[in-house]
Amino acid sequence: MSLKVIDLFAGCGGFSTGFLQNGLEVIKAVEFDKSIAETYQKNHPKTKLIVDDIKNVDNGSFFHLNEADIIIGGPPCQGFSMAGARIRQGFIDDPRNQLFRHYFSIVKTVKPKMFIMENVKGLLTMEKGKIFNEIIEIFSDKSLLDGCRYSLYHTVLKASNYGIPQGRERLFIIGVLDRKINFENELNKTRDIIIQKNPSFFDATTVHDAIANLCGTTEDGKVENPEAVTRYQHYLSSKHKHIFNHNTPNHSKVAIERMQKIGNGENFTVLNEEIKSVHSGAYGRLHWNDIAPTITTRFDTPSGGRFIHPKENRTLTPREAARIQSFPDEFIFYGNKSSICRQIGNAVPPKLGYFWAEFTKLILSEEAST
Repeated sequence: MSLKVIDLFAGCGGFSTGFLQNGLEVIKAVEFDKSIAETYQKNHPKTKLIVDDIKNVDNGSFFHLNEADIIIGGPPCQGFSMAGARIRQGFIDDPRNQLFRHYFSIVKTVKPKMFIMENVKGLLTMEKGKIFNEIIEIFSDKSLLDGCRYSLYHTVLKASNYGIPQGRERLFIIGVLDRKINFENELNKTRDIIIQKNPSFFDATTVHDAIANLCGTTEDGKVENPEAVTRYQHYLSSKHKHIFNHNTPNHSKVAIERMQKIGNGENFTVLNEEIKSVHSGAYGRLHWNDIAPTITTRFDTPSGGRFIHPKENRTLTPREAARIQSFPDEFIFYGNKSSICRQIGNAVPPKLGYFWAEFTKLILSEEAST
């Protein structure tokens, strides 16, 4: 019997995809944005998707005790604010922290054996670490969890250490219900198990490894499925005749002229003009033999960062950005351009989801054997 998962703040489903790839069953997911929810539902048709604000589903009509083994997802960091909240009850009752509060409340209702919360690395130091410490204390407080408590562990994972060609770093907070584990030891064991199944899973991967076989963009994004050459391309490859979302970017003549002057690894600083951008890597061109920076929601904008194709005078297509995020080629993104960019840029890379799925299988199998 497979382990059951609930995905909160699911987005387009990067976290869910990784868990599904590793054989777990995602029974429910919550996503309030209808455009993003369409992408989730069409790629995960067997999951019961709740398209609503999480505050409207944080009740006994939607979630029930012990219906899932694991809860995953991360409340957006904008929901965390310590102003005026200096104690546990103050933090959890502060309306500015409502997204976290609903996450906590659903964990309290379901009482999964584990939860995995993803967030930005900066949460560790936000308000001098007070917010992070509050989160740890809240999940460890029996008085807030009907006599139960979670043992909390955390780590920052860098995507490039997991065979993903980008420098993305994210914080993961792991809660294990009513038991303690040797966290570092279990992480190492998880890594060893995955290597036994897929020896190249953690291999260093470059931009070239990820997207070099993608050529010939089209207006509608539909292209013939290219032959996979590298191990990473094989890992993500589709069996279908076509793949999608490889749309031709639409750039102004000025932007194209600027990109023509920029070489591999260079950015706006080589241009003899003033570029108005808050991003230090604006008009940056990717290098074939390097990793990409963190894929953000602005990867389609030359001034948004280092997202210019290594060879062509254009930014990355959604398909290329999805490859760099480790989405499989059969995953199709729906919605308008800005929505698709948000979906890809905000997603948990599926390969990281796969890693955490293996971790949960290990921890819960060890629990069952004791």
